[in-house]
Amino acid sequence: MLALGALNLSCSRAEQPAPTTKPNMSTPETKASPTNHAEIADLGGGCFWCMEAVFERLPGVISVTSGYAGGTTENPTYREVCTETTGHAEVTEVAFDPDKISYAKLLEVFWQAHDPTTLNRQGADVGTSYRSIILYRDEKQKLIAEKSKLAAQNDFRNPIVTEIVPLKKFYPAEDYHQEYFDNNSSQGYCQVVIAPKLEKLEKKKVIETEPQTTK
Repeated sequence: MLALGALNLSCSRAEQPAPTTKPNMSTPETKASPTNHAEIADLGGGCFWCMEAVFERLPGVISVTSGYAGGTTENPTYREVCTETTGHAEVTEVAFDPDKISYAKLLEVFWQAHDPTTLNRQGADVGTSYRSIILYRDEKQKLIAEKSKLAAQNDFRNPIVTEIVPLKKFYPAEDYHQEYFDNNSSQGYCQVVIAPKLEKLEKKKVIETEPQTTK
């Protein structure tokens, strides 16, 4: 029954707490916190709850923020993004220490953490807000992303449909979306969708068992 329920379980249908105030947006020029040495990657691979939980378990990752990017609506809310009218995708802003993990390595994990061959869809999550997307902050990230995409295609039978586009603005999601899996591990979506994904990546030694980010 649990597996059957997963077919109708999506990120947007999951029970949501009352919205809270969002932090300010960031741009490609934003300094990563907590250290000036950190770099930032902006990646979307379906529901940001899933991607956040994955990236938090990578050594060298300092922090992960769930949010919205790639659209036209300013300061979008979760409900607005779910209407598929804002143009935004659910993405994660990953601050990382380049001395411990490279941008290219983050992308290697990115390809393994979702299916980049399904257009505007990840499992039961359907819509442009769940599209696979890499938002680069400079020309160096763009070139690395394009090279990584070409290499990753060897691992997939179907064509990769991931967008590679410049980041204009990143809008952090509401507070209750942050560290969602760690704070709501007993919730249905977390048990049926996120936990199995983490277990699979842990067995392949792609990620660590526990979060590595600073709280």
